[in-house]
Amino acid sequence: MVNIILITSLILFGISIVITFVRVIIGPSFPDRVIAMDVVGVNLISVIAIVALIYDTFSFFDVILVLGILAFISTIAYARFLERGVIIEHKRDL
Repeated sequence: MVNIILITSLILFGISIVITFVRVIIGPSFPDRVIAMDVVGVNLISVIAIVALIYDTFSFFDVILVLGILAFISTIAYARFLERGVIIEHKRDL
């Protein structure tokens, strides 16, 4: 019974990822695309966690951690780019 629920949730997360990729492709603005990619990252984390439950292993949790960190850093970088136009500022005292 639990495996049926987990497989159903995998299918629903897959549909959600496909719909969100459509938003990434046809998003009306750049911030909408950034938010959609962040949602894809969160959904991928959920899918990997469900796969870890299905296979009954802890080895996928490291992948979840790395993917979460990368999704967070990329969202912060895009937000900084939208705010200032550059991601890394070089300040030189001449």
